[in-house]
Parts: sequence; structure tokens; C-alpha cells
Amino acid sequence: MASGIGARLYNLWRGFLSLWVSDLEKGHPEIAYENAINAMVEKFAALKKATAGIIRRRDDLTARLESARTELKQVEVDLGAALATDQKDLGLVLIQKKQALVEQIAELEAELSQAVGDADGAKASLLQVQSEIGKLKAEKDRMLGKLASAQARLRIQEQLEGLSVDAEVKALEGVRDHIKTAVAEANLGQELGSSDLDTRLAKLRQSAGSVTAGDEWEKLKAARAQGAQRTL
Repeated sequence: MASGIGARLYNLWRGFLSLWVSDLEKGHPEIAYENAINAMVEKFAALKKATAGIIRRRDDLTARLESARTELKQVEVDLGAALATDQKDLGLVLIQKKQALVEQIAELEAELSQAVGDADGAKASLLQVQSEIGKLKAEKDRMLGKLASAQARLRIQEQLEGLSVDAEVKALEGVRDHIKTAVAEANLGQELGSSDLDTRLAKLRQSAGSVTAGDEWEKLKAARAQGAQRTL
């Protein structure tokens, strides 16, 4: 019972830890990429070690097979010599040795074939993991570059959104209102000036003076003309 509760608590703790790590990696994606790359590198190292063992076994089997084939050739030569010299007892031993070598060679060939396939598969997996590491590194650079660009754009957008023109617009509106008011006051002064009684009276007197001066001018011309006629 206690062990069951302990296992549940352990799983719960692992869940919380996983969520915390996930949130941390979201806030720092470079950490997530580094963790993934490091995990792939560790996997590559373990796979490389295993592949080296498989290749070593393949090479050992190859060497044993070559040795067995060489020995079989020598046994066949010896068997021919035993037949030529009619050494039956030696020939029987050589025949048994030949049969054992033939069986051994067959087993070695089967094992070597399997070892070669294992080695080729391990090397392919190793190259695949190596390629994935390269792709992951390239993706890291590319995605972090995109993230930096996006963050810069967001900062610019936030700055643009934070630039409130209300105060500036209100200040201009105040200036505009002041200018309009000044113009209106000037226009009003002009309108009032043109309708003021004193102004109208001054204009009337000016007009009357012009009429009087004109009459006086005409009288002087007439008098001058009369004086000229008398002289004649």
C-alpha cells in the first residue's frame, strides 16, 4: 500500500517537474534546443559505441572465416598427400577435420552475414542520428533567428502602440482654437468698427467736406471766367 502511494507521489512529482521544465523551455527556447541537441549527442555516442562493437564482431568473424578457409585448403592438400602415400589412418583424421571445418565455415558465413547486416544497419542509424543533430542545430539557428526577429517586431509594435498622440493632438487643438478665436476677435473688431456711429459720422463729414470743397472750386472757376470776360 505504502509503495503504491510512494509511486503515485513520485509520478506526481515527475509530472510537476515536467510542467516546470516545459514552461522554462518555452520562456527560453535556446535551452530547449540545447537539451534536445545534447540528448541527441548522447544517443549518438551510445550508438557509436554499440556500432563499434558490432563492427568489431564483424571483423573478428571475417578473420576467423578467412583462417578457417585457409586451414581447409591446407587440410585438402594434406588429404591428397595422405591418399597419394596410402596413409589411411592419417587420411581418416584429415577427413574428419575437413568435415568440421566445412561445418565451421558454414556457421561463420551465416554469422558473418548477420554481422554485416547488423553493422550496415548500425552505421545507417549512426549516420541518421548524426544528420538529425546537424538538422537540429540548423533548426536552432533558424528558429532562434525568427524568434529574435519576431520579438523585435513585437517591441516595435508595443512602442508604436505606446506612442499616444492624444496629448499632442489636444495641444494642437488648443492652438487651433486660440488662432480661430484671435481671428474671430479681429474680424469682430473690424465689423464693429465699420458699424460704429462715430466712424459713420466721420465718414459723413469727410464726404460733406469733399462736396463743399467741390462747390468752392466751381465758384472760383466761375469768378475767374467772369473776370476774364470783363477784361475783354
